[in-house]
Amino acid sequence: MILAWAVGAMRDYHLSASNKSGGQVRSSRPVIIIFNTFFQAICRKETAETIAEKLGLSVIMLKEFRETNNGDLAGISKERFQSDYPGLFYSSLEWDQRYPNGDSPALFFTRIKNAWQSFKSEASALSGNTLLVTHGGVIDVILCLENGENYTNKRIHYHVNHAEIIRAV
Repeated sequence: MILAWAVGAMRDYHLSASNKSGGQVRSSRPVIIIFNTFFQAICRKETAETIAEKLGLSVIMLKEFRETNNGDLAGISKERFQSDYPGLFYSSLEWDQRYPNGDSPALFFTRIKNAWQSFKSEASALSGNTLLVTHGGVIDVILCLENGENYTNKRIHYHVNHAEIIRAV
């Protein structure tokens, strides 16, 4: 079984939930290995490390499962976004339209699809459950793939709560 842990931007909430849920994961769903999205967002790293510590495991970083690369928009202020890139939201991009110096929805989807296929293949060779700590957008793509749904950036298909554990396979 592959479990996915949804992580968002509420750092303190995630660390608290990670501490509580680390014990729940240990008792209800034995996990043998934890994979974490390789991304600059510190909350994902700390979430994975907190859970790993509770379970006595280490974390393996996987860059392929990072969230959409929004290029020049990364880290800019809301004011600058509104003045320089008004309305340039992920859901407003055409399938092949890229963020300036970033990903398009097609590039993001293809990267996650390929990474997920490899991950499932490698995880199936392991003798226990795996936990993938990643962003809700990545989980949305994974669940679309697993449920045979067409993914589009125009809507969120699967709403996952912050610090929610999803059974993906």
